[in-house]
Amino acid sequence: MKAIIQRVVQASVSVEDELINSIGKGLCVLIGISRDDTKKDMEYIARKLLNLRLFEDEEGKKWDVSVKDKRLEILCISQFTLYSVLKGNKLDFHNAMSGDTSEQYYNEFLALLRSQYQPDLVKDGKFGAYMQVHIQNDGPVTVELESQSQNKQQSNNKD
Repeated sequence: MKAIIQRVVQASVSVEDELINSIGKGLCVLIGISRDDTKKDMEYIARKLLNLRLFEDEEGKKWDVSVKDKRLEILCISQFTLYSVLKGNKLDFHNAMSGDTSEQYYNEFLALLRSQYQPDLVKDGKFGAYMQVHIQNDGPVTVELESQSQNKQQSNNKD
């Protein structure tokens, strides 16, 4: 599982010019699900996402508190293209989880995130839809996070 995490001033997602969800200050997270992801991957990404220290504290100390500490909003967007591979100039998506399976997995991930945080502060787009995501990055701060099993697979492929 892979997450591209952006610290934002605001973010929103629309489908066919209809606003689906929006947040103020917090995190906009693009979520990629690989065909090999397990519940452990989901738990790892949720834990890291909620506890990653990307914000300054009340005294102005940078990189000291998490989205959870500050009780900020999170906007999650499913993005299967995070597991694309280039074949020449064409994208191949064989590493991404299939549509039906990934939708269930993604919904389980959102449920897990909401159960570990405040449900009303975790928002998302529309799975499988053609979306327009508007992100006002703060910093800019962008962090790529990959689950431990994915890191292990990449290491094994290098050997």
